[in-house]
Amino acid sequence: MFPFSRLRMPEFLAPDDGMTTVEYAICTVVAAAFAAVLYALVNSDAVLSGLDALIQRALSMDT
Repeated sequence: MFPFSRLRMPEFLAPDDGMTTVEYAICTVVAAAFAAVLYALVNSDAVLSGLDALIQRALSMDT
């Protein structure tokens, strides 16, 4: 078609397909940190007492 269509794109300009090992490692660390924050939040006294009150209220409802 075009005479320049057969030219290869330089490697640093080529699209990146997928994540590299470093990106996987960073995503894994971020996911673990997020899980630790959620675990700490769910096991806090405020959340546990709120869930306990909610469950007690739901169980004591007369139907």
